[in-house]
Amino acid sequence: MKEKIEYWIEMAEYDLETAKVMLKGKRFLYVGFMCYQVIAKILKGFYVFVKKDNPPYTHNLSYLAAQSGINDKMTEDQKDFIDLLEPLNVEARYPTHKEQLMQSLNDERCKEIIQKTEGLCQWIKQQLSDA
Repeated sequence: MKEKIEYWIEMAEYDLETAKVMLKGKRFLYVGFMCYQVIAKILKGFYVFVKKDNPPYTHNLSYLAAQSGINDKMTEDQKDFIDLLEPLNVEARYPTHKEQLMQSLNDERCKEIIQKTEGLCQWIKQQLSDA
């Protein structure tokens, strides 16, 4: 299980760096998408850690958080942030409202999303080391 947990952590960190590269290139839609990916992957790592099993195949961050049990430890701000990230995955992949989403994402907003993603990712990793 340790290798699976490490895999999810490494992939989350890789995606975080990718989000930063997308920000530099002003690819704002993909900043949001990659930040969603970071949290999905770190939550999957936490799930493996807690459940000693493969994570469910889902794109729902709230579901992953609830199923892993970390939801009970999260602050309301952290839960709200997950709610903010969730549509960034769907809209980036299936852009039915792409123009509206792109208008809401700018340099400053994307910097804030990356900062919050880093913070939540670090907090989840801390939960892994505290357990």
